[in-house]
Amino acid sequence: MARDLFHDIVRSALEKDGWTITDDPLSIRCGGVDVQIDLGAERLIAAEKSGEKIAVEIKSFASASKISEFHTALGQFINYRIALRTEDPERILYLAVPSVTYNDFFSLPFTQTVVQETKILLLIYNIETEEIVQWLN
Repeated sequence: MARDLFHDIVRSALEKDGWTITDDPLSIRCGGVDVQIDLGAERLIAAEKSGEKIAVEIKSFASASKISEFHTALGQFINYRIALRTEDPERILYLAVPSVTYNDFFSLPFTQTVVQETKILLLIYNIETEEIVQWLN
């Protein structure tokens, strides 16, 4: 499995944010199909509460055609979300996108409409600081 250009940056950002990487990649078999989501992570909220579990699909949007990458990311996100609901329903799926891409491409009305209608959860990360900028649920 080829890793995304910013895979290690997102992993570092999650660890800085207090997440423990549990799977790299997170492999799931669902309905006869094998899928691999870039990262699985968990974090304890507090000692008396149960932990949070997430899965993160990382996209760099570094190619010339952002809409083509968006199509691919959207398809993967929907497939992975369905697989997680069946095989690991406690885990919440996020699509990780660079802050530069979020501020230009994801601010377009079309992209915002697609994100809202498909209920994609976003993790926005800064490439230079290797930090999470924002979680959008």
